[in-house]
Amino acid sequence: MKTAIFGAVALAALGAQAAQAQTQVNHGAPLTGVCVYHNERLLGESAAGQSLNTGMQRLLQEVQAELQPYGATIQSEAQRIQQAGEAGDPDGSQRQALQQRVQEAQQLEQTREVELRYTRAQQLNAIATAVDPIIVQIYQERGCSILLDRESVYVFNPAMDITQTAIERLNAALPSLSFSRQSPPAQAAAGGQPGTVPNP
Repeated sequence: MKTAIFGAVALAALGAQAAQAQTQVNHGAPLTGVCVYHNERLLGESAAGQSLNTGMQRLLQEVQAELQPYGATIQSEAQRIQQAGEAGDPDGSQRQALQQRVQEAQQLEQTREVELRYTRAQQLNAIATAVDPIIVQIYQERGCSILLDRESVYVFNPAMDITQTAIERLNAALPSLSFSRQSPPAQAAAGGQPGTVPNP
């Protein structure tokens, strides 16, 4: 089972650690009306983001447990057919049946991967729905005229960063996520990403 779909959550946590490890800099005065927001840090440090990471790891383990017996059975059958040679399968029917089982297992794996991608996208969307009004509220309270993405800013005065406040308010509004694996609608694009809380 591919695990790349969970890399974004792990990168969010790493991004948060990297942000905390910035070199000490003597900053100038904060710029009036200029604010900075770090989405990856919010996903990595917020209770909802950590709940998403934990939940997706749980679902991945469930899928791996579901798929493991298929792989073991197929491997065992392949070894048996190989050891028996042509004499044990003169018309090739056993090999054809094995190939069919391999294809079915691959299809199941692909289906589960699509489901996991869709589930993660839905949970990111739930976080986005919760954090959007929080960011707008902080933006207005701070008198921001522009909100910059932390990933686009090399160094800035921390006084302009609204991320910690957003994390604290998101923790109060959405302390955890509870979800199970979901199947996308037939026309849904697998792995689509919500717009407000982008895939880091």
